[in-house]
Amino acid sequence: MTEGVRTKEWEKTFEEIYEGAVDEASPPLPLFQKVYDGAIIATSYAEIMLSQAIRRYGPEQPVKYPATGYYLPVIRALSGEDVTKLGELVPILNRMRNQIKEELNFYNARLCGESTAYAAEIIEAIHYLKGERLHVDPWTGFLGDPVVRRFGILLVDWTIPGQAVLVGKARSTEELAKIVSDLQAKGFMIFMSYEVVDQAVEAGLKLGIDFITFPTGNFTQVIHAVNYALRAGLAFGGITPGLREDQRDYQRRRVRAFVLHFGERDEVQIAAHFAAIFLGFPVLVDHELPEDEQIPNWYIPCPDYDELVKVALEVRGIKLKILDIPVPFTVAPAFEGEAIRKKDMYLEFGGARTTSWELVRMVNEDELEDGKVEVVGPDVDEIEEGSAIDAGIYVKIYGRKMQEDFESVLERRIHDFVNYGEGLWHTGQRNIAWYRVSKDCVAKGFKMRHFGDLLIAKFKDEFPAIVDRVEVTVYTDSDKVNELVEEAQQVYAKRDERIAGLTDEAVEEFYSCTLCQSFAPNHVCVVSPERLGLCGAVNWLDGKASNEIDPTGPNQPIKKEGVVDEEKGIWESVNEFVYINTNRNIEECSMYSFIDRPMTSCGCFECIMAIVPEANGVMITTREHGGMTPCGMNFSTLAGSVGGGVQTPGFMGHGRAYILSRKFISAEGGLARIVWMPKELKEWLGDDLKKRAEEEGLGADFVDKIADETVGETAEEILPFLEEKGHPALTLDPLM
Repeated sequence: MTEGVRTKEWEKTFEEIYEGAVDEASPPLPLFQKVYDGAIIATSYAEIMLSQAIRRYGPEQPVKYPATGYYLPVIRALSGEDVTKLGELVPILNRMRNQIKEELNFYNARLCGESTAYAAEIIEAIHYLKGERLHVDPWTGFLGDPVVRRFGILLVDWTIPGQAVLVGKARSTEELAKIVSDLQAKGFMIFMSYEVVDQAVEAGLKLGIDFITFPTGNFTQVIHAVNYALRAGLAFGGITPGLREDQRDYQRRRVRAFVLHFGERDEVQIAAHFAAIFLGFPVLVDHELPEDEQIPNWYIPCPDYDELVKVALEVRGIKLKILDIPVPFTVAPAFEGEAIRKKDMYLEFGGARTTSWELVRMVNEDELEDGKVEVVGPDVDEIEEGSAIDAGIYVKIYGRKMQEDFESVLERRIHDFVNYGEGLWHTGQRNIAWYRVSKDCVAKGFKMRHFGDLLIAKFKDEFPAIVDRVEVTVYTDSDKVNELVEEAQQVYAKRDERIAGLTDEAVEEFYSCTLCQSFAPNHVCVVSPERLGLCGAVNWLDGKASNEIDPTGPNQPIKKEGVVDEEKGIWESVNEFVYINTNRNIEECSMYSFIDRPMTSCGCFECIMAIVPEANGVMITTREHGGMTPCGMNFSTLAGSVGGGVQTPGFMGHGRAYILSRKFISAEGGLARIVWMPKELKEWLGDDLKKRAEEEGLGADFVDKIADETVGETAEEILPFLEEKGHPALTLDPLM
């Protein structure tokens, strides 16, 4: 059937999933009676609140949830109505009341559930109208569209295996903590309402957006689990608002949600359960039920807490690949967004504070011992709490189908794998990688070898076609770390040389990189032969190799089609890809301009460029340079303004080697615009920068015309120097 088209035959097919659920000879009438009573109570309460709100504010009063473009999502998804005013809710609520039928059967019970969902949505919208939903930690309330964009695609493509909705009060805090921890370890998105939230807080569980565990609130706030799922269907399923049966089918097939109810149930809660069943989500309760309150595969008793999650997965048809990793902490995508603040940190390495590097090398089968992890240097128990140490991670890989071109691709995945560890944090790459380990993780028994155990398991699991054997060495001996960083840098340089000579004009496609979307969900790198990823670690060949390894992975080909502006590097096909993959936030981007619609930045950039209007040029600073710059901000302040996936004209994150590209801000004049950079960066670029300057006709002495911190750190301090040296930026057309 064509997507988005409704037919009677198709609707019947959807209904067939319920066939056999209820014994028509002895239907669970007591259960259906409670559903009916609960729907009447819920819609009556909504009617009272709506009438009071209209009397107070008037029917023209705007009504909406915060941070969403989906109006009231339950109503919009299921009926297609874009509610903007209070008065528009009256006929909608009346329609929902009219579909509550006294005839007790499974079909009508599900319609009662739908009516209850509408009622809850209306009640919550009115609470927001009154300003009564000002949430403080740990409560989240309604989750805005940025959270849907961040996790929605992971939910529907099953990277997040499903959505668990926990309501009520568990028998004990300890048992509730065990269930939530189990779901988090399995990677589930979790919504919580009622007393289970208090129990989770008491147990010290990690809650909130960073852990995809959302304590929405009490009573009708459980509807935010439903409106989240429905927005995922609208955004990522392409379901047209109002195609109710299409949406129900999508929720049943793709979202894979289920409800776990703990403790006593009242009629309204049972009616809400049938809102979930209406969308294809089964409900499990933690106590025995009489037969006349059970529906096979839909309304299920499971008093054994040790079996509750297992049964829920079986009923929902969720099959998980269990990976046994010998580490004392939990490993799951739920912890990918976890931040480790300095006060919570036991140790760190890298991040411009100490020497740090990570390196993946392909070796012959006789050059490694499969599964071996060695720590060279002091371990955690020999390192003082709060320390910043030198460290490096060396990964040897053998595989019959492994290629040298794949090294950098696997190396970049260290970022993901480490961040999956509860209590571990990673950003950056190559020799600017930055690691942190939390105090809690060390208290659980973390040792340095566990970095190796984690990486060995994940490399074999994620890349079975090319990875056969893995060995990891973790270096914490400072002398050895600083000795081997030179070898690592030589490998990085060799990789970069492979791309030399290849031009943007010579290829028919670029490659995306979305590896950093766990931190910057609205950021997409577009990698071309002459513009590497802003982390400095992903070039065009890396993107190509990554796509060969994983055709559905983070590096997707982008055809160069529909030239909009050749000088600025704007193509219709690139714009379309960026728009869709920045969650429809960035409509256009240019490859060669930092003034007009520049590419977004995440947070892993090696350098940040900023306009210096007084000098008609640009300054570049690096993560390693901690001082001030002529734009009045240091690196950290600039990163806060530029990072996170925003498009900031006049500012841009980029890789160090991009400075040597022919396409370096070529729309604005290229190298001739650079008026300041740290001395360390100038020395790092070395003779290559002089060579590029000569190629641009700027002369070998151009590098000496670029100011650095020894000249000054403000525009006023460097201007006399630039004028004295005759810097070409001063004579170019104005940037602004």
